[in-house]
Amino acid sequence: MLATAEALATLLSAASPIAGTESIPTLEALNRVLAVDVTSPLDVPPMNTSSMDGYAIRTADLTAQGSSRLPVSQRIPAGHVPEPLKPGTAARIFTGATVPPGADAIVMQEQTEAAGAEVTILYSPQPGEWITAQGADIRSGSVILPAGTRLTPQALGLAASVGCAELVVRRRVKVAVFFTGDELTMPGEPLKPGAIYNSNRFTLRGLLEKLGCEVTDYGIVADKLDATRATLREAAEAHDLILTCGGVSVGEEDHVKPAVEAEGRLAMWQIAMKPGKPLAFGAVRRAAQRGETATEPSAETFFIGLPGNPVSSFATFLLFVRPFILSLAGVQTVAPRALSLRADFTQSKADRRNEFLRARINPAGGLDLFPNQSSAVLTSTVWGDGLIDNPPNHAISAGETVRFIPFSELLN
Repeated sequence: MLATAEALATLLSAASPIAGTESIPTLEALNRVLAVDVTSPLDVPPMNTSSMDGYAIRTADLTAQGSSRLPVSQRIPAGHVPEPLKPGTAARIFTGATVPPGADAIVMQEQTEAAGAEVTILYSPQPGEWITAQGADIRSGSVILPAGTRLTPQALGLAASVGCAELVVRRRVKVAVFFTGDELTMPGEPLKPGAIYNSNRFTLRGLLEKLGCEVTDYGIVADKLDATRATLREAAEAHDLILTCGGVSVGEEDHVKPAVEAEGRLAMWQIAMKPGKPLAFGAVRRAAQRGETATEPSAETFFIGLPGNPVSSFATFLLFVRPFILSLAGVQTVAPRALSLRADFTQSKADRRNEFLRARINPAGGLDLFPNQSSAVLTSTVWGDGLIDNPPNHAISAGETVRFIPFSELLN
């Protein structure tokens, strides 16, 4: 069995960004991945602006004591073009408004006393005080969002702040997904003896859609080798990745592994982790490589097979499939950020595999462990805030510091 770090490195070394870009409205680009740098065509702000409601003045016009009575020569709301400030006068100005030429400071209105057409300045500011200089945030010609950035709401706001109405992004990763197991039943259907509801379909579809993938769901495929091979062949033709759930172990009814070996290749199978040991990675040949008529150039479609237990499929998706898909999408940084937190529990039994334990942060800032770490207990994934990355052969003592990966890092 491969160590988790080695397995992840194997996947990521194979994941080159997919070809194909499109230009889309910035308003529709949330979670898409930039294909080219976004360079600002202007300074932000494009002029000197006031950071406060108050009065624009020339500091040279104030007395040494800082108390001066000045006539108000103009009023400058945001969005208006001011006149140059006449010497010996003040301009009423509002937050975000353009500072008039000649003014070199803003005095907050709380430090003034207005009376009719005049204002008394009660404070002596330094030159530049409460003025946001032109280009203080962004300089014209600077790269504000590099290629490979996955676009967050704040990134869209940044792009809009320099006037970008459209952005060039990579196309969506196309993923085919199917589920194996004659025991699987869809919610809404009668649950026959020996059957279970297919929770994995809902979890994995949600995870794929959250990553912005274009998903083709082939549903539940019969536990038969020929049915599995046929679905793999069909899915390979128009997708970047085939994702399966179940059937990758070594039982007589586990047909995914031999089906992939017949239709393509397996580069990796089984990882030294708990939960999630039976994880497979490889590729499925497209039609041209099978000597059939092809509708596109000869290539392979990546394949990842997840275990069928619900927590195992959830954890392996987050730790392996997510970074793989993000790499295909061209994201530059795919590793989740981890926290060093205190364990407020004891786990005396160590496992020879790398464990990923469901835990949550308690009000004292430490971690509580979900009491049942079985790979079938899906409630732990809802109860928990994230996963403790526990090294092989390591027992955890209360009070020690552990590596914790929050779900907020793994589900974004």
